[in-house]
Amino acid sequence: MVHRPAGNVGPVDVPGIDPAHIPRHVGCVMDGNGRWAKRRGLPRTEGHAAGEDALFDAVEGALDLGLGWFTVYAFSTENWRRPVDEVRYLMGFNERILLGHRDDLNERGVRIRVMGRRDWRVPKRLIRLMDETVEMTRHNTGMTFTIAFNYGGRAEIVDAVRQIVRDGVAADRITERSIRARLYDPEMPEPDLVVRTSGEYRISNFLLWELAYSELVFTDVLWPDFRREHLFDAVREYQSRDRRYGGLTDRDDRGGGG
Repeated sequence: MVHRPAGNVGPVDVPGIDPAHIPRHVGCVMDGNGRWAKRRGLPRTEGHAAGEDALFDAVEGALDLGLGWFTVYAFSTENWRRPVDEVRYLMGFNERILLGHRDDLNERGVRIRVMGRRDWRVPKRLIRLMDETVEMTRHNTGMTFTIAFNYGGRAEIVDAVRQIVRDGVAADRITERSIRARLYDPEMPEPDLVVRTSGEYRISNFLLWELAYSELVFTDVLWPDFRREHLFDAVREYQSRDRRYGGLTDRDDRGGGG
């Protein structure tokens, strides 16, 4: 694993990638841990454990690319439906991830954030650790690494609307801007690219508001096998596309687009 010196956030030379058109923000749905373990006759928890290497190799790749923001879907509001032993393992696993990596990421200028609901189901010690990690890295100016934990896109929108009601905003004064200002992290730019692993072709309640115009890339690679080169492949795919945002490009005007 290549370690960058602190403060070095410029992209490295990656073959086939235009450094002038790197996405500002990439999101990642990390899927396939359970299937990876099942294929090897292992408990599902072993798949989650193997996913740690994948996660931080992907983080290294994000740093290599010079991404400004990298967001991963670590635990969804729907994941509470999984077996109790697996949920308990995932609580401890996320705690170990923070304890094992935050010092290194902090030294390298990475700002860590956590987004999602804080309800009674999340262990208090994990919430304290998350808060400590966010505070520790608050003033870093490198890449922002966001962990979506106990997160759901619909829950985020519901919570934003509830805050609008609490703020006493009149119905005819509600706009997209007023909703966005009450999302979990209003500072977060909308993702340019969202990658999902394991061959599933769905969003699974990830950043529903934010990904309205995101490019989506799906890969058959199971998450524990995902490495930075797969992230690079997704960025290459992203750079090959025309982003219209509902309008037309010059190529469309010449009759070459749909």
